[in-house]
Amino acid sequence: MSATEGEYLHDLRETLRRFVDKEMPRDVVAQWDRENRFPREVFRKLADLGVLGLTVPEEHGGLGRDIVATMAVIEELSKRSLAVAIPYINAACYAGMNIVECGTPEQKASILPRVVSGDMIFAYGWTEPDVGADLASVRTRAQRVGGTITVNGAKRFCTGAEESDYLYTLVRTGPESERHRNLTLLLIPSRHPGVRIERIHALGLHGFSTTDVTFDNVEVGLDAIVGGEQAWNGAWPMIVGPGLDVEKLEVAAMALGVGAAALADAWSYAGERRQFGKTISEYQSIRHKLADMKTQLHAARLVLYHAAGLAQRRLPCSGETSMAKLLATEACKAIALECQTIHGAYGYVKEFDVERCVRDAIGLPIIGGSSAIQRNNIYKWMNRS
Repeated sequence: MSATEGEYLHDLRETLRRFVDKEMPRDVVAQWDRENRFPREVFRKLADLGVLGLTVPEEHGGLGRDIVATMAVIEELSKRSLAVAIPYINAACYAGMNIVECGTPEQKASILPRVVSGDMIFAYGWTEPDVGADLASVRTRAQRVGGTITVNGAKRFCTGAEESDYLYTLVRTGPESERHRNLTLLLIPSRHPGVRIERIHALGLHGFSTTDVTFDNVEVGLDAIVGGEQAWNGAWPMIVGPGLDVEKLEVAAMALGVGAAALADAWSYAGERRQFGKTISEYQSIRHKLADMKTQLHAARLVLYHAAGLAQRRLPCSGETSMAKLLATEACKAIALECQTIHGAYGYVKEFDVERCVRDAIGLPIIGGSSAIQRNNIYKWMNRS
């Protein structure tokens, strides 16, 4: 990284920290968590900073593709609330990056300027009740008759479907036996006739709904095919391309933010809480816990931004992104639980933010490809190296 790039990232982080302090105070964020509410008014103010344009080319109103800066935005927002960080991902990455990589010129012209302005959010419709990591086994089916595509099936864990404009939906468009060769991506409006969205009440990751989505004879036109008509049965390369690598980095950046927030609160608490005549930070056992957690975060940050740099330069990075996702999310979970322990009984009550950090941290090794999947990816990558 050049000195100029380093200065830009420093200034970007400072801008975001000021934004978080002003627009995302702790008491308000706690209310979002209790109500499981998406603060759209804050998201629109975030768009005014221009950061939603970090995945969008200048010709469509963006700042140009900058994966490293995008991860920095996710990390800084996640330090305070995933209720803003996750919608940022769903807009800048799910909508912006995917349409840049896979969309037709018409889809780019229609969608990308609205991503930059904060008026376009996607939700992924990939996972199904019986389909997780093995996406080639999806059963939601689309049939094409003339100029109409009819979709039937069900999707699970569609984060943000209630708040999204489109469901970026993976469907089967041929025999199940052909698996990878008959998958298509469709843009289905979230409030389209035949689309039913139901909330799933999850432990954490509040503020941006986790949902089930059912498609009952949903009809869309051929312009709903991501990449145009020539991409019918051509979704698999779009799924396993750069977007999948960056998705792993997105979750890793969330984990860095949540872990850093938990550690900062534990550090402050340890310096204030007194037991047996001195602060608990004066006990070596607490000092060692804090030192170990700081080291874990530092290591995860180095791995994440190394992988982000490779992705920015469009270099092969499937192994590095899996390592980043694995290391950062597992470190985050361990750190959040340790910080809760340092808080003692206070770490178990909702008046302390570390309780929310624990609930969020538990989910991060699962979403975006579980830790088991990442270990499998790393092993396969080692065999090819």
